[in-house]
Amino acid sequence: MTHLPFSCGTERRVERVADGALWLKSWLSLDEQSALVDRCRILMDEGGYVPTVRGGGKMHVRMRCLGRHWNPLTYRYESTRADHDGQPVPPMPDDWTALASRMAADAGFSFRPDICLINHYDADGRMGVHQDKDESPASIAGGIPVVSLSLGDTARFLFGGLKRRDPVQSLFLESGDAFVFGGAARLRYHGVSRILSGTAPAGLRLEGRFNLTFRQF
Repeated sequence: MTHLPFSCGTERRVERVADGALWLKSWLSLDEQSALVDRCRILMDEGGYVPTVRGGGKMHVRMRCLGRHWNPLTYRYESTRADHDGQPVPPMPDDWTALASRMAADAGFSFRPDICLINHYDADGRMGVHQDKDESPASIAGGIPVVSLSLGDTARFLFGGLKRRDPVQSLFLESGDAFVFGGAARLRYHGVSRILSGTAPAGLRLEGRFNLTFRQF
């Protein structure tokens, strides 16, 4: 199933993509998005970097972590950016925790995130299909969700099954959309294959896409 892009400004609506996976469309107003984009710019200017993964390859995004740092060399969460500059990880803002908790509640989940990964995708940005499985065993076993928020350019988001070779859906996530997956969908494979340049709302004054991914370790 492929969902084509739709114009910004449509009313909020929820689409159930799979058991435990809900797409919250147009969930944030333009003003809310703009305030988040401004803060993401500051955080990324202060400490964003392009991670190097195991094997020496470079990721196709710029990253900044709050709460805990995801180390792309060890696939573990840490208190410092040991793979980059050794600096301590800044805390996640309380209002971001509250925002992610509300979005999860709108999808039917109880959620108190303590991690936010901020990724910035330029026109060539992408993220290979993967599972989010580096949180604690208790978090994963409990089906505690991942909450993903899109800001800026539309992304072609790939959402598969519990096995890498399962069929994949293509979803066009627009600015202000949230995607929540937990419960039976917690370990589904997912990724980003394309950024649709020039599709961000003009009021954001943003080239590319910020993705905020909230997790509960």
